[in-house]
Amino acid sequence: MRAGGSTPTQDSGRRRSVDRRGLVIVATLATAYMASHFFRASNVTIGLDLMRDLSIGPEALGALTGAFFFGFAAMQIPCGFFFDRFGPRRTVVGMLMLATVGGIIFTTAPTWPVLLTGRALMGAGFGAMLIGSMVVITRWFPPDRFSTLTAIVLSIGLLGNLGATTPLAWASGAVGWRSVFGAAVLFTASAAIAVWMVVRDAPPGHPFLARTPESIRQMLQGLAQVLRDPRLRPILALNFCNYACTFTVQGLWGGPFLREVHGLGPVEAANVLLAAVMAYQLGMLVFGPLDRVFDTRKWIAIAGTMVIVAMLATLAIASAPPVWVPVGAIIAMGLFSASSTMVMTHGRGIFTDRLIGRGIATINTAVMLGVACMQTLSGMIVGAFEPLPDGARSETAYRALFATLTLLLIVALAIYSRSQDIKPSHEMRAVRPKD
Repeated sequence: MRAGGSTPTQDSGRRRSVDRRGLVIVATLATAYMASHFFRASNVTIGLDLMRDLSIGPEALGALTGAFFFGFAAMQIPCGFFFDRFGPRRTVVGMLMLATVGGIIFTTAPTWPVLLTGRALMGAGFGAMLIGSMVVITRWFPPDRFSTLTAIVLSIGLLGNLGATTPLAWASGAVGWRSVFGAAVLFTASAAIAVWMVVRDAPPGHPFLARTPESIRQMLQGLAQVLRDPRLRPILALNFCNYACTFTVQGLWGGPFLREVHGLGPVEAANVLLAAVMAYQLGMLVFGPLDRVFDTRKWIAIAGTMVIVAMLATLAIASAPPVWVPVGAIIAMGLFSASSTMVMTHGRGIFTDRLIGRGIATINTAVMLGVACMQTLSGMIVGAFEPLPDGARSETAYRALFATLTLLLIVALAIYSRSQDIKPSHEMRAVRPKD
């Protein structure tokens, strides 16, 4: 008999009930997360259309794409405070409302500066989605389920990324990109309502529900405690570069590269990106449980990142290759970029529940700040080369970009290799109840 008079059977029944309710909550957040992926990835499909409609160059397109991630990164630490103080439900709903406002501005923008403002606000609003899902998973499920459930959230969210490839290319050609974005804004507003109705911050009896809210001073001290942790620094290095390098290809320049260098049409290029996103989704489901299989996170992340380095190097080195080479490299990057979830899970294992919001927010700040910087840098690199007579970018410009991404990721991987692994088996021994 356990403390409080409950039997193992009763404990098991309560655990199953909590799990079922937690899964509904996580599914609701994951569905809302689809909007974030749609808006962040849309420029890879309509980028050339935006350049034509607004008379902007590659530097402006890179800045426009990066604005989403600068807004996203700027809200990570504030959202970490909000999650630890107010909980995921109120924080996510409020931020989705901000994303809806940004989406309206973006969709109706007549000029590039207004478009930039709308995109930055969307990024800021969607900045709460992934952290919110991770905090909910941490509080509703055991630690060894974190990687698998986070991978499922990301996999569902990537349906929005799928929508930003071939479907967006087709719909934009049929009704225009503004009409498509208007429908996505309505989806975002509906998602905010669904989150308010379904999501709860923690299961009954969880310490978070009985907490005494920290003062502002205590919250800042907690953030300082997170930032001082030496175990976090090598993880931040890879987080800054990993997703940033892959998304620079799959979320911005992959489409223009296939169209301008290899002669693919808009829908054909979008089909390649669609396949890459589907490979990413498959990778999420494959990589998610691997930490429990191999009892490591660090070495799974290193192995996956090494494959990405090889694919980027292939794009940088190969001159005028047959089209299947870049197509295969981009799709393979999609599959193995799912290993980035292991880096996030590795970092999450450092923090106690009291600091979980601020800890995950700090990790995600590095991810999104890295993307924002890389998007802006990529536009500068491509724009530094003279365009061809027809206005297209040259193969040399793209190869210079891929070479830069390769070198940055190698440096980040070298720094991360010095990190201390946090194994699922160690976490489960720490939380296993004692009779």
